[in-house]
Amino acid sequence: MANSVSIDGYLHVDGFDKFDQEAFNKRKIRAGMRKAGKLVTGRAQMNLALGGGQDGYPVNRTGATTASIGFKVSRAGFLVRVSPSKTSSMKEFYPAYLHYGVRLGSKVRGRGPGWNRRARGQRKALLEARRQNGWRITPRDNYMTDALADSRAEVQRILQQAFAAALLN
Repeated sequence: MANSVSIDGYLHVDGFDKFDQEAFNKRKIRAGMRKAGKLVTGRAQMNLALGGGQDGYPVNRTGATTASIGFKVSRAGFLVRVSPSKTSSMKEFYPAYLHYGVRLGSKVRGRGPGWNRRARGQRKALLEARRQNGWRITPRDNYMTDALADSRAEVQRILQQAFAAALLN
């Protein structure tokens, strides 16, 4: 369970790098990308629904986060992005709060107009005190990356079949 923003959520299919994009039937590529997107979306929704509250995943109370997970195929058709999005039922985009967490204490801001500067080292002391307060919302594990990792072999198989079928003579 990775809890960092990194390249973990990226999958590359080898063997078709030497071809130009014009060498493929884009309809077949887009169909394969849609199939892979549906697979990873379903796995991410299952991670939230069944693993809520355990394994570091957020608790599924209203289902808003689960319903917000979707996929989008790029215009060119050679990329699919699976991610939660802000829906009308959400006041704020809270999947970001769940992933990154929220620290206790107020943010250290400037003193405002008309105030003298802080004494040397005072801002650093305030930042350190805030860092020691702990978490208001602890960071949760990345259920999206875990969904891709769980279905990596199947997604690679789907995409390799789609690329092979879409290769023009």
